Amino acid sequence: MNVLFIGDLVGRRAVALVRDLLPALRSEHAAEFVVVNVENASGGFGVNARTVEEMLAAGVDVMTTGNHVWDNKEIVPILASGEAPVIRPANLNPAVPGRGWLTVTSTGGRQLTVVNLVGRLFMNPVDDPFRVADEILAGVPPPVLVDFHAEATSEKIAFGHYLDGRVAAVIGTHTHVQTADERVLPGGTAYLTDAGMTGPVDGVIGMDATSVLHRFRTGMPARFKVAEGAQLLCGVVVTIADRSATGIRRLRIPVAVPESTSNGP
Repeated sequence: MNVLFIGDLVGRRAVALVRDLLPALRSEHAAEFVVVNVENASGGFGVNARTVEEMLAAGVDVMTTGNHVWDNKEIVPILASGEAPVIRPANLNPAVPGRGWLTVTSTGGRQLTVVNLVGRLFMNPVDDPFRVADEILAGVPPPVLVDFHAEATSEKIAFGHYLDGRVAAVIGTHTHVQTADERVLPGGTAYLTDAGMTGPVDGVIGMDATSVLHRFRTGMPARFKVAEGAQLLCGVVVTIADRSATGIRRLRIPVAVPESTSNGP
């Protein structure tokens, strides 16, 4: 079976892009499951109820998040209820609402377990993702796809090797820059350091360049906003047989989105 994973959505136009293109993408790549990282979908900061509803209506099976999961308070009751297929990193404080993994079933009757974890290097303090992954994998059904939301390429690559042969795929997110190192590791785990961003091309990892440059050049605070202009959809298609991967393909699709589409929440 094929799993379509779409990298970090940034802004309202990215949400509209996925909503409009997903039926064709799902058909083109014969995707039995669709997983989308939505942690920056709400105006570039967090995810709101509107985005969750639209992704569900578009046919998204699981929504993953990351270190910005709490940036929009609307996500808290959604995660707490557990009714929507939205997960947060499993190695956050266990007292926070939500779940860190989810097993879903396709219309064809096959299952996929999606696990969300966040890295520790250059990130906020969290529990050990290696140990937490061990605990989760001891009790979930295969095949398993892991969204590893982390900053350091070394930590991501190490994590891929650590889980090689135990999960079908380890897909990195968070940096918003797609890497070109997709491969199936020796044990049968598909790996990509970062799936890339779905959002505006002309900016700095999705944000308007002017405010970002001001902050870099002066060290002074600046209010970031999502960049305008053309969009880029980034992601990956993983082919899975039984519990292992047999192939992985990167997606990088430039799209012109009408300026009339708001980039706000």
